[in-house]
Amino acid sequence: MRIGLLTEGGYPYAVGESGVWCERLVRGLGQHRFDLYAVGRPSAAGASLPLPPNARLARAADPEGASGNLLERAALGTARAARRAYGRRDRRRFTEAYERLATGLCAEEAEGTGGARGVSTAGAGGSGAADVGEPGGAAAFAEGLYALAELARERGGLPGALRSDDAVRALEAACRAPGARRGAAAAGLPDHLAFAEHLEGVLRPLSLDWYEEDALGAADLCHAAAGGTTALPGLLAGHFFGTPLLVTEYGVQLRAHYLSAADADRSAPLRTLLAALHGRLAAEVYRQAALLTPGNAHTRRWQERCGADRDRVRTVHPGMAADRFDGVGEDEESGDPATLVWVGRAEPAKDLVALLHAFAEIRTRQPDARLRIVTVPVRDPGAEPYLAQCRALAAQLFPDEAAGAHAVGENPVSFEELGGPEAPTLEDTYASGAVVVLSSVVEGFPAGLVEAMFCARATVSTDVGAVVEIIGGTGLVVPPRNPRALADACLALLRDPERRYRLGAAARARALELFTVEQNLAAFRGIYLELLSHAPVRHRPGDGALFAHPAEAHVPGSWTPRAVTAGTGAPDA
Repeated sequence: MRIGLLTEGGYPYAVGESGVWCERLVRGLGQHRFDLYAVGRPSAAGASLPLPPNARLARAADPEGASGNLLERAALGTARAARRAYGRRDRRRFTEAYERLATGLCAEEAEGTGGARGVSTAGAGGSGAADVGEPGGAAAFAEGLYALAELARERGGLPGALRSDDAVRALEAACRAPGARRGAAAAGLPDHLAFAEHLEGVLRPLSLDWYEEDALGAADLCHAAAGGTTALPGLLAGHFFGTPLLVTEYGVQLRAHYLSAADADRSAPLRTLLAALHGRLAAEVYRQAALLTPGNAHTRRWQERCGADRDRVRTVHPGMAADRFDGVGEDEESGDPATLVWVGRAEPAKDLVALLHAFAEIRTRQPDARLRIVTVPVRDPGAEPYLAQCRALAAQLFPDEAAGAHAVGENPVSFEELGGPEAPTLEDTYASGAVVVLSSVVEGFPAGLVEAMFCARATVSTDVGAVVEIIGGTGLVVPPRNPRALADACLALLRDPERRYRLGAAARARALELFTVEQNLAAFRGIYLELLSHAPVRHRPGDGALFAHPAEAHVPGSWTPRAVTAGTGAPDA
C-alpha cells in the first residue's frame, strides 16, 4: 500500500514526540510504502533523519513561505506564477470564492445546527464540497475553500490574491453583513489586514504542487499526523482524487490555538476571526476524514464537539517503548519506601507550588518523607524563573535540617535535572522512589505517567486531561489545586507497602496491554487495511495490474511466491 504521510515538519527533520511516533510507524509497517509530505518549518539544524527503505521524502514546504533547498520541487510554485495578476475572469472567480469563505467564517451559526454538524458528511471518496442549501456558515466556508483550491491548482497566484485589496474588501463586507458574529462586526481595518495575512499563511497548502497524479494522486491513503493545516493537503487529495484521509491527533491543534499566548496582544475582533478560521478548518477536516484516531478520550471529546461523527472516531493510544523499563518493573523492592518522585517540565501548568504545600503536610505526619523533583531540560526561557520560584518556596517551607549539632543540614526536597549525576536516566529516577506524583492543573496525555506505570510504580495524580483514562483504577486520583487531598493520597500509599506493590503491578500490566509500540502498530496495520478495503478502486493508466490491490497487501508481513507462471499472475503449485 502507498501511504501519503502528512507530517508537521518534525519528521524526518527534527526530533520530538511527533517525529518519534512517525519514525516508529514507518519502520514498524515495513510492508507499506510511505511518501513523506512535510508541512511545516524544518528544524534549525535542517538535517534530515535517515529514512528506512520503505520511505522517501516526496515533498516539503513551509506554510509560512520559508521554503529552501530541502524541496525536491518548487512546492509553492515559481515566483513568477505567484506574482502573476489574475485576468478579469479569474479575478471574478477568486472574489466569489473568497466571499463564500469569508461569509462562512463570519456567519453566526443558527441555533440547533450544532456548528459544523449541519454540513455534508460525505467522507473520503466524495467531492469534499458541502451540499448546497445546508444550514450554517460551515457550508459556505467549505464551498469557498474548495473553490480557492481549484483556482490555485489551475491558475496559481493564490498567495498574492489572498493579500490583495479585493480580499480585504470582501472580508470587510462579510464582517459587516447581517447575521455576522458580533465580535467580527467590530473589526477594523488593522484587524482585516492582520487576518488576511494570517489566512494567507494557513491556506498556503492550497498552492502546493502536491495535487498531481504523481504526488498525492498516486497515494492509496493519506495519513495526517495532526489536524488543521497539516491535514489540509489530505483534505484536498480527497477532493481532487477521492483519496481516503486518516487523521491522527495526540494533541488537539484547535485547543492549542485557544490556549496560545500569542493571542494575548491581539484585539478581540481579530481573536474572534482567528478562532472562527481554525474552528471551521478543524470541523471540515473532522467531517471529511474517513477515520479519526485520537490518542485519548480527551482529544476524542474535542473532535466530536467540533462535528466529528462518532462512528468514524476510534481511539488509538500512543505507543511507547516499554523494554527500557523492564529491569525496574520486575523489581518490587527497588526504591526508597519514603521517597516521592516528580518528573516533568518546570512550568506553571505542572503546579509544583501545590505539590510543595502538599509535601509540607506530608512532612508533619511522616517526618522521614522525601521529595525528588526531577526536571526535564527545556529551552523555554520562562521555565527558569518558575523553577527559581519553586526553589525559593522549598527553602522557605523546609529549612535545612541536621541530625545533630555538628552535622550539616539537608533539605528534604531536592531539585535535580534529568541526565545529571543523581538522575542519569528515567529508569534510575523512577526506580529511586516508592510513589510517583503528578500535580498538574492542565494536561493532555501525560507520557510520564505511562513511564511510571511501566516501572510498576504506584501513582498519585490530579484529575486532569487523560489521567483517569491512563490510570484506569491502578493509581490514586485527586482533584487539582487541592494540596490536602494530594497529601492524604501520598501518605496512604507511603504507609501501605502491600497496597503500593499491588497497584504498581496492576499499573505495569495495564501499560503493557494498552500503551506499547506494538499495540499502536497493530492498530494502524488493521486500520490501513480496513480503509483500503472500503476505498473506491482506482486503476492507474499503464500499471498493468489485474487487481487494484494485490492480495498480499491484506496479509501482515511480506509475501513472496516460489514461482509465477508466465502470463497468469498465479503461483505454481
